[in-house]
Amino acid sequence: MKKIKNFSVLQIVSAAVIAGLYVALTYVSSLLGLASGAIQVRLSEALTVLPYFTFSAVPGLTVGCLLANWLTGCAVPDIFLGSLATLIGAIFTYLLRKQNVFVSLIPPVVSNAIIVPLVLVFVYQETMAYPLIVLTVTLGEIISCVILGGLLGLALKKNKWFVNNINK
Repeated sequence: MKKIKNFSVLQIVSAAVIAGLYVALTYVSSLLGLASGAIQVRLSEALTVLPYFTFSAVPGLTVGCLLANWLTGCAVPDIFLGSLATLIGAIFTYLLRKQNVFVSLIPPVVSNAIIVPLVLVFVYQETMAYPLIVLTVTLGEIISCVILGGLLGLALKKNKWFVNNINK
């Protein structure tokens, strides 16, 4: 992986823009009642496809998730554990970038399906049956990461300018 000292100005700006987009889309999801809880479909999770195209998305998504969780009033453990789930998913999406775009979106679904239900139970004392929480979180991630993110990824792959310039 690239080291921070090797990041170009464009990569730093790209990470910042991705973080800002993540925060904005999470805020929209929050206004719609979809950003937290056992049933959640964060529109911002569609951006988890971006590490498929550029490493800049890894810190961008992680910082974006951290800020979004903080700004939408999540509990402190959720702020950090949710960001950890995003970081893990983003790293593995980046590592799978040679695969089909949909295959590369499995890691964010899995990392969130493992970490978020535990946060909901132990931090927020969610009373829904644990297997049902895992199911609802996983379905929400499939909708936002695989379906929405996959469609975004396919559209970006068709954009020659984007593909040719994202890593410069």
